[in-house]
Parts: sequence; C-alpha cells; structure tokens
Amino acid sequence: MTAAHVPVLLDEVVVALAPQPGDVLVDATFGAGGYSRALLAKGAVVHAFDRDPDAIAAGQAWPEAGENPPRLVLHPRRFSEMAAALRDAGVARVDGVVMDIGVSSMQLDRAERGFAFALNGPLDMRMSQEGPSAADFVNTAAEADIADVLFRYGEERQSRRVARAIVAARPLSTTGDLAAAVRKALGHHPGAPRDPATRSFQAIRIHVNGELDELSAGLGDATQILCPGGRLAVVSFHSLEDRIVKRFLRDGGEARAGSRHIPLPQQRGALYERVAKAVKPGEAEIARNPRARSAVLRAAVRTAVPFEAAA
Repeated sequence: MTAAHVPVLLDEVVVALAPQPGDVLVDATFGAGGYSRALLAKGAVVHAFDRDPDAIAAGQAWPEAGENPPRLVLHPRRFSEMAAALRDAGVARVDGVVMDIGVSSMQLDRAERGFAFALNGPLDMRMSQEGPSAADFVNTAAEADIADVLFRYGEERQSRRVARAIVAARPLSTTGDLAAAVRKALGHHPGAPRDPATRSFQAIRIHVNGELDELSAGLGDATQILCPGGRLAVVSFHSLEDRIVKRFLRDGGEARAGSRHIPLPQQRGALYERVAKAVKPGEAEIARNPRARSAVLRAAVRTAVPFEAAA
C-alpha cells in the first residue's frame, strides 16, 4: 500500500496566501491536490496545473471541477505555461500562486513510475509520462555528460566515478539497476542514514524533467499574472531549488535592472514587497511526515510595478 500524500507546510501556505471567498488562485503543482483542497475550502476559485496526466485525471473527479462554473479548473500543462493558459481561459490576473517544487509522493510511491530506488521498477522518472526517460538518458548519454548532470543537479562529488560505473553497467532498465551501479561506485552500507544513490537519482530526475529551468520560467509567469497585492508562496525541497527562489525574490524585491533569474530589461521598481523570511516545518510536522524535513517556504507580495517581459 502506498503512503497517502501529505501536503507540506499546508497551514503556513494558507496563511501566506490569505485566501478570501471569490479569490482566483493558482495551484501550480496540483499533484494530489492538498493545497487546492484547502484553498477551495476557503471559498476560492483554483486554477490547477500539472503535467502528470494521472494527477489531472484524479482531479476531474472532484465535485468542484463539475460545478457550473467550476471552482476547480484543471490545466494539463506545465506551470511554466500558466500565463498563456490563463489568457486562453480568459483570466488576466490572479490573487495568489502556490508552487510545490519537486516530485510528489504519488510519483515516488508508485514503482511503475520509476522515481525511487526504494521500489524496483522501470527506470522512467518522467513527470509528464512523455519524452525521453531516465533509462534513455543513462543508456545513451556520453559519460562526461552523465557526470556533468550528477555534479550539477545532484552535487555529487564523485560524479565521474559514478558516471563511469553507470556506463560500465549498461544497459540499465530498472531503478534497481541504477541504484546498484551507483552503490558499487560509492560503496553501500545497509542501514546508513543516507543511501549513496540518493544524489544521483535526484540529479537524473531533475535533468529528465528540466525542473530547474521549469522553476525559473514558472516564477516569471507567476510574476506576470499576479495582481498588485497578489501573493506568491513557493515550497522547495533542496538547496538548488531554494537558491533559485531566494535569488528570484531578492532580485524582485529590489529596484534593479533584470538578472538571469528575472530576465526583464530595464525593470523599473521592485516587483515584490514584504518578502517573508524562510519558513521550515516544525518538529511535529516532521514527525508526522518525514518527507517534510528539507522543505522551505518562501513567500512575497506583488507590487503594482508592471512586469516588463524580455523581448
């Protein structure tokens, strides 16, 4: 039996978004709908995005999706496309956006999705269930390219050694195959607090799904669609993601010309105000949901400064 998905920092996200009846909000990463459910309960209208067709299919069964007009509007698209999708739906501005970055419990806990080394299954890792899989990458990429991905996205210090072991173990078809290759390269002590395959699985998943580029683009789209006073809340789970969010909000909170995180030429004035300090789960939440341990919530309020998109 798979574990139920537990939304992380749920109460804190609701406080950050301060939903009111009739607000139009975006759940950029619908997943099992934990945030959407809480926001709908406050009387908001929620536009929910997910590139995973399983998540969208599950959401279609919610009663709010069947209302006329629906209070839950599901978009089977990447959240980096939220601005275009909302324009297509006739929505110009929204009152809040929440983003929960990374892989969902539903994906991790299903062996057939191939995300986790704890459950042996096909080496897939595709959130959208389309395009090249993790198996395609590890079986065809050059050794140097694999090493680069492991170092860049997994911060794996022994990336070259691991890449060499992956190439030597080809073909790899299951999560167990990949985990065994990594463990052989790095040494594996059963019962150790951290499995040596963790960083490599993270890195390959991020690469296969283009997650960091998706996050940067999604933050830009959120900035574009938020109304003055609109609220942004982003939950991330590892340092690479949190670093992007932190820099984005720092740059957006200053009246500066654009940066690589906000590609806005000659941006006039701060895009965000009241950028909150990072919030982390308390001991009680971590005890209930160990996957919350590394979560970080960052939130901010949109100003009235126009978003000047790059040409």
